[in-house]
Amino acid sequence: MSLKNTGATLKRALILAVPMMIQNGITNAVGLVDHIMVGSLGTEAMTAVSIVGQLIFVFTLALFGGLSGPGIFTAQFYGQGSVEGVKASTRMKAVICAFVTVGGIAVLFLGKDLLFGLYLQGESAQIDSALTLSHAADYLHIMLLGLPAMAVTQIYSSSLRETGDSLKPMTAGIISVAADIIFNYLFIYGNFGFPQLGVRGAAIATVIARYLEMTALVLWAYLRRKKHPFIQGLWRTLRVPKDIRRKIIIKTIPIFCNEFLWAAGLAALTQCYSTRGLSVVAGINISNVLCNLFNVVFVALGHSVGILVGQRLGAGEFGLAKKESFILTIFTAFLCTGLSAGLIALSGTFPLLYDTNDEVRSLAAGFITITALFFPVQGILNTLYFTLRAGGKTLITFIFDSVFSWSVTVPTALILSMLTDLPVLTVYAIVQSADIIKTIIGAIMIKKGIWITNLTSAADRKSQPETHLPTP
Repeated sequence: MSLKNTGATLKRALILAVPMMIQNGITNAVGLVDHIMVGSLGTEAMTAVSIVGQLIFVFTLALFGGLSGPGIFTAQFYGQGSVEGVKASTRMKAVICAFVTVGGIAVLFLGKDLLFGLYLQGESAQIDSALTLSHAADYLHIMLLGLPAMAVTQIYSSSLRETGDSLKPMTAGIISVAADIIFNYLFIYGNFGFPQLGVRGAAIATVIARYLEMTALVLWAYLRRKKHPFIQGLWRTLRVPKDIRRKIIIKTIPIFCNEFLWAAGLAALTQCYSTRGLSVVAGINISNVLCNLFNVVFVALGHSVGILVGQRLGAGEFGLAKKESFILTIFTAFLCTGLSAGLIALSGTFPLLYDTNDEVRSLAAGFITITALFFPVQGILNTLYFTLRAGGKTLITFIFDSVFSWSVTVPTALILSMLTDLPVLTVYAIVQSADIIKTIIGAIMIKKGIWITNLTSAADRKSQPETHLPTP
């Protein structure tokens, strides 16, 4: 591919990725501010919010997994120019999200005591586990109210991105985070005559922000529905042609299971580390807040790779899909090397922002440094995953991602944490290094081109009246 074409590929990717980076970056920056605000209430409050955050994260990725199967088809239908195809895949998203949301709320509400207990096994002389548990319950009960709004937002934002528009989701996200900052300031501390609600105030602020984000995004999408033809008449029916429904379900089940099990695997890793004490949990959570602020770069690029490659596959441009995947993987690795340096530079000073003890700060600095060293690996791994998924190889990504996590990563962390005396930072570094194996396997699969598939050929759309979108 020529230098000119390489530049065009990067430009297309960045047009999609930069708004996602901005939205996710602002969201994580606000999460950072929230974390510091809650951290000023004490280590117990900070740890409680972080534990609930881990559980909500599992729900979020389950939702993401449920949307990702239809999303593969949305991108390919858009690349093919099919309005009716985009509508069908978006309707499938709504049905799937309804099941995930109801199930998620039920599991989190009914199983909260068991789930919290998994993180409160380690002892710490400086952290009160009973107070932590009380804060966690208060926070979760309110946060559950915001999950339906999160689901609706994800349905619209994912379909808009997959049809080439990242700006509306970004703008709605900015409105959300601005509201979150304001209401956190009012409700956590009781400023300007508002009640001082502490941890509960942080949850209320987040729920309000999620409903504002949903309202802004849905209204904006409908006001601009001429620009996005799939919005017109989208909910007149939830009917999806049988052939498309069957194919979407077949592709969605492995992705949903993968995202759910992968997120559960991350939660299980934290639980393994927590056997070394609640200070370790607090240290990991401080590290995650900063690292998540940086990883929005490669996460957004991964999403853009999946969308662009999916559009190329839908248009039958298989050679371009392969070349663009390679270019964007190299570009992501280059950016992640710079991010690593930035994280390491902040590792010693960032933990000082928290009102916690020296042990927690020291552990947080170590976790940040180790995570930073593996950022290039994570960046490459992310683009490889989204490339495989764009071609509909969902069973392969399931084995590649969550099966590997539960068969290698989690057992390694469990054995090293509970059966050895290795320092927890050493255990963490060994577990992180396992992803190098995944990266090598993924690179081999991408090079062989086993992922190159058009899922939306005309034979799959026999029964559909067709309207066409402009080819991207």
